[in-house]
Order: sequence, then structure tokens, then C-alpha cells
Amino acid sequence: MASQLSSAVISFKVSTGNAAITPSIWRQAFTLTHLLFKPTRTGRENPLTAKCCISMKRSSTETGNRNDCSVISLPSILDNRMKKLENVISVLLIIVQISSPLPFLWDFWSISPAKAVLYSPDTKVPRTGELALRRAIPANTNMKAIQDSLEEISYLLRIPQRKPYGTMEGNVKKALKVSIAMDEKDSILASIPTDMKEKGSILHTSLTDGKDGLKALLNSIKEKDPDKVSVGLAASLDTVAELELLQAPGLSFLLPEQYQQYPRLNGRGIVEFTIERGDGSAFSPESGGEPRKTAIIQVVLDGYSAPLTAGNFAKLVADGAYDGITLSSVNQAVISENRVEKSSGYTVPLEIMPSGQFEPLYKTTLSVQDGELPVLPLSVYGAVAMAHNETSEEYSSSYQFFFYLYDKRNAGLGGLSFDEGQFSVFGYTTIGREILSEIRTGDVVRSAKLIGGSDRLVLPNGN
Repeated sequence: MASQLSSAVISFKVSTGNAAITPSIWRQAFTLTHLLFKPTRTGRENPLTAKCCISMKRSSTETGNRNDCSVISLPSILDNRMKKLENVISVLLIIVQISSPLPFLWDFWSISPAKAVLYSPDTKVPRTGELALRRAIPANTNMKAIQDSLEEISYLLRIPQRKPYGTMEGNVKKALKVSIAMDEKDSILASIPTDMKEKGSILHTSLTDGKDGLKALLNSIKEKDPDKVSVGLAASLDTVAELELLQAPGLSFLLPEQYQQYPRLNGRGIVEFTIERGDGSAFSPESGGEPRKTAIIQVVLDGYSAPLTAGNFAKLVADGAYDGITLSSVNQAVISENRVEKSSGYTVPLEIMPSGQFEPLYKTTLSVQDGELPVLPLSVYGAVAMAHNETSEEYSSSYQFFFYLYDKRNAGLGGLSFDEGQFSVFGYTTIGREILSEIRTGDVVRSAKLIGGSDRLVLPNGN
């Protein structure tokens, strides 16, 4: 793979609509305004004043006074010119609307969802790995309803100055209603496997009545303390995620038959990287600590949305294939070297699950311009994805991966990366994100270990 993240180039074109604006129309408009507001030169009468004076002379002749030419007052002249200006502006607007129709207020509702996604400055794509991972869990609909109500509060907290605490209170009460109602509670617990039900019941009680539960969050909102609300909200969402993970013991879809023999990850896994400087120098110290010779980075793998990609990566990690590899710092990414000889020996298809879908697409990129967004977005700092295959972008590299260093300043419309929907994202950095910006070309992965999820890694015979 080349050092660039993608060979796809997104170009923006400016369109003036179906009707071309012809020079003759603009020439007519210019002529109209030029004649109306043409400045007078020394020794010449202003055409407007002259016209008024001539009219008055005719009136004087009819009354017998030939030498009387009444001078129009300045306010009258200004009123006349303002009316002329209004007329010219109206003409210009009509010309522009005929030439290149502009959307009026009633056209707002006809804007397509795709354009709404692209042009909205507040596109609700997850901006942290934790949020993206939580949204990717295929959990019970009642739990998702609680999650949606709480996540809305995180957006409301961003509003400066007067925060909508009343709306936040309504969101928590809605979540509490779902959590407490007997039918919904039974539905939540029924989705948890039998051997996990006791843990699920404890978590459910904690979510409702615990120290950091929904009732405590409601009190913080009533106190209008944004810091307490933020802390309480994070704790409640963590509990929600734990419950949802209990409800999702495996994949919610069947893999295509042609991929049944590939390694796959049926859920979540955790990989821990130990990084050291290639030149022997140290990483920045942790708060109050000493400079570090090595740094730790943890990545959560998401097999719910990318089972083949995450499974291939987890297998390579378990086999020690990434121990000792060199990293390179390129534009907005930290990319691994490509050791083909250590790859799994088969080609992994591009794998992306679109939002709102129940299974991934294979060998197909998403069209962000048409409103397609992935469940696991690239537009998150610390996203982890596989590079493209060197011969075909329908496939991912079977070995080379990269950490994406999302930067909103270099993003496109809606804050989306220009490469969004083009790569198989399969996880996010959850610990050690601050280290990513310090990594330089030549730094080394001393070790990569699968410290969680080995029981979810399925290795068909022969792998």
C-alpha cells in the first residue's frame, strides 16, 4: 500500500443549476443600474433633476410664468431614488431566480437526507471510540431506547451558557420509565443468557437506583450542575454498555457461505500494544510521573460490525505476527509496515457495516455523498483500520493496519473524513490515545497481545 490512506479523491464542483446565466442578461441588468445611477459631471444637469425641472417648466408655461422653474427638494429626490433602487433590486432578483433558481423557505423540506448529512455542521457521527463502540452493540430495543435518550443529553451539554436542563430532565425520566416498567424490565433481562442473568439483574438495579444511576443523574440535572451531570451521565452510559454486551453474546447475522472458513471474532476483543522509541528516547511522562521508555496502547476490536476483519487481526496478534514491527507516521495516520510473509495467507474482503443495517457489506465502499454512513466511522481519533490490498480496493490488506488521527480541521462537510466509508474499520484506541500523536517513523511495537476476547475468536479447521 502506498503511504496515502486512500487513492480515492473527492472533488467539489460548483454548479449554477440547470439554467445557464447568460452574459446578455447580466449586461441588461448592468445597463439598467448604470443609467439610473450614472453620476453627473461638472456642467451637466442630473437627469433626474433635469426631468423634474422640465416638467415644472411646462406647468409654469400653462400658468403664465415662463421663468419659474421650481427646484425639487432633496428629500423628494432621495425618495425617488430609493424607489428606483427598490425596483432595480426586484428586477435583479427576478433575473437571478429565472437564470439560476434559488431555494426558498418552502424548498428547505425538499433537501435530501444525504445533503442534510453532508451540510449539517452537527452531523451526529460518534466522535469518540467509546461512543462508536457503544452504538455498535446489537442489543435489545428497550436498552437502545434508554441509550438514545441518555446520549442526547451529551449533545445538550455542549450548548454554551443557558443549557436546556428541562429537556435533559425529560430525557432521563423517559429512560427511567423504560427501565422501571415491568414489561420493559422483563424484556431487558430476558435478552441476557441464563448464566449471566444474575449479573444482568445487578447491573439493571444499579442503572436505576445505584449511586451513579439514573435517579442520581436526575438530581444532578435538577441542581443544574453541568460537571456533576457530565460525570453521572458517563457512569450511566457505562452501565448501559455493560448490560448491552450481556445481551449480545454473538453475531446477530450469518456470515456469507464463502467466508465461513475464515477466522472471525464473535463479539469484542482487546489488544494491548507495547510501543518503544526506535532511537531509544522516551515518551512524555504521565501526569506527575517520569518519562517512559515504553508506552501502552489498548484497542477494543469490534467483531459485531466487522467479524472477519477483527477476527483476522486478532488471530495475527495471537500468533505474534506484530511483535517487533516498525511503525511510520504519515499524514493523519500511524501505519504499520507490511510484512506479507506474516499474513494469514488469504485475502480479506473490504468489510463495512452501514448504519441502519443488520449485516456488513463486502467488497463495497459507502457513498457518503448519498448519505451512507458506517456503524464504525473512520472520523474518530484513534480509529483502527486495515490498509487496502495492494492490487484491489475491494479487499483489505491481510496484514497492514493503521491508527487514524482524525483532525476536524482537515475534514470535509459535516466533519467527516474524506476517506469515510472507504476502509474496514474494526476497532478504536481506548487507552493511550495521547501516545498516538507522539509516535514517529521508526518506532517499534515491542509486543502485541490479545488480552481479552480470545474466547470469542473462532478459528475454523486449518487456521
